[in-house]
Amino acid sequence: MELLIASAVGVLTTCGVYLMLRQRTFPVIIGLSLLSYAVNVFLFATGRLALNLPPILSDTATGYTDPLPQALVLTAIVISFGMTAVVLMIALSAYLSSRNDRIDMGVDDTYDDEQDSDPGANAEGDA
Repeated sequence: MELLIASAVGVLTTCGVYLMLRQRTFPVIIGLSLLSYAVNVFLFATGRLALNLPPILSDTATGYTDPLPQALVLTAIVISFGMTAVVLMIALSAYLSSRNDRIDMGVDDTYDDEQDSDPGANAEGDA
């Protein structure tokens, strides 16, 4: 069971880092989501990997599951969902305003309305 959880965290982290290194915004957002899932699985696994045990902390219970990591994971899921929605809307707004979803836009990659409307405006020596 531990090997399965460790490999799942490793695969999610690897895919998340790979997608975060892409040059487009939407794969970066997916990569951030995968990294947050990897952290959630890791936090969930820290609360003991036990099956069919109650989340009760008492002196009489011989086997129990720690409820704190479960509460942390539920909180992290809600926060990551909200942050993903906000970042997705910001990326969509940036794409609609610049007609490009590249992350590393240089000076030559910017969209200029005046150059497209008058193709001869930049030609030198036409006067």
